[in-house]
Amino acid sequence: MEETKTKEQKTSWARLLRNYVNKNEAKHSQNSREGDEIEIFTELYKKCKGLNGNHKNVPSLYSRVPTEEEPLLMKLREESRALFLQRRSRELLDNNELQKLWFLLDQHHTQPLQADEQMISYDDFLLVREEAGPKCKPFFQPSVFCKLLQNDPYGRISIMKFFNYVMRKIWLHQTRIGLSLYDVAGQGYLRESDLENYILELIPTLPQLNGLERSFYSFYVCTAVRKFFFFLDPLRSGKIRIQDILACSFLDDLLELRDEELSKEMQESNWFSAPSALRVYGQYLNLDKDRNGMLSKEELARYGTGTLTDVFLDRVFQECLTYEGEMDYKTYLDFVLAMENRREPQAQRYLFRILDVQHHGYLNVFSLNFFFRAIQEQMKIHGQEPIKFQDVKDEIFDMVKPKNPLKITLTDLIQSGKGDTVVSILIDLNDFWTYENREFLVPDLSDEV
Repeated sequence: MEETKTKEQKTSWARLLRNYVNKNEAKHSQNSREGDEIEIFTELYKKCKGLNGNHKNVPSLYSRVPTEEEPLLMKLREESRALFLQRRSRELLDNNELQKLWFLLDQHHTQPLQADEQMISYDDFLLVREEAGPKCKPFFQPSVFCKLLQNDPYGRISIMKFFNYVMRKIWLHQTRIGLSLYDVAGQGYLRESDLENYILELIPTLPQLNGLERSFYSFYVCTAVRKFFFFLDPLRSGKIRIQDILACSFLDDLLELRDEELSKEMQESNWFSAPSALRVYGQYLNLDKDRNGMLSKEELARYGTGTLTDVFLDRVFQECLTYEGEMDYKTYLDFVLAMENRREPQAQRYLFRILDVQHHGYLNVFSLNFFFRAIQEQMKIHGQEPIKFQDVKDEIFDMVKPKNPLKITLTDLIQSGKGDTVVSILIDLNDFWTYENREFLVPDLSDEV
């Protein structure tokens, strides 16, 4: 009996070993066949592409964007981007998830209250993170908690400030996705036509613009787009990074028009509001005396108080884009933005280009005298005693304090914080008179006290 059992065990072990060997041989044979197939495919592929035997498939650092002559590749790229943006959109919190987050924050707030405001400690902060779900976890980072941490004696943060932070982040992501849909090139920037399409389709969603006639839409879009490009594309490259659009406050000002109860004062100070756009366009029409849709130098001379010097206006028409010596609405908008925002670096860049008569990249005594002579001539016409140029020149250099005592660069002008004053007293008689009489125009507050 024992011999029989021993023989059966040996037979069983032999069978198992034989099966194992056969299985390995089959697997090796299959791997060998797959290896042969890959080798044959690689050889045929290299032959088809004209590659030599030493070619290695190294990932490229640059992917060429398909052109209009490659419609299939362009369509594939568009579809891929659309799917990517849809996926990113689904990753954002919806209204129900935001309500759930607020409920959890309210439920786990940490006592005591601080000035009737609910606070939360870091331990409870982590507890809410675990219950809120995976989509909320990116907001519950230690760095976020530290950013919102203030002078609470218990080391807590405000629930309301944290929730507002989450809402702001979601809004930024939603807006970025919305802007990216208009990024035809898919390179992270918008061209002028892209931004025009975005704002045109945004108009029906802004209650404060409901009163605009459809015939005015194109002028409104042009007015709105010019502010973005004037301040975010000062070098006139023709495109703006989406990241820059999100970082500036212009989009906030534009979307502020969703508020149906926006005050009249807020609308008047908002460049994108209907009253503001109608004001700017109305001024353009009032200046256009011959009603040809363009502005000549003589028509632009009536801008503002009508005291801009002829020399300055000549330089405007020399440096700015004109059509047969006349200015269109788009060029006029750049001019208005520069004149109304002279404290801003972009406006000073625009005006500096006009003041730099010799195109040296700096202002010297000749440049200052070139413009100030026109101020002196206007003073004579109005029966005023002209101010000596030497006094004005010394005062300008004292205000700016340039690195080179004989030259004023754009950087000097911006860093001095007096760029708007320098420009104003060189181009506008009224502004020069206001500056000269500033001590008499500004009331003495010490006497009032």
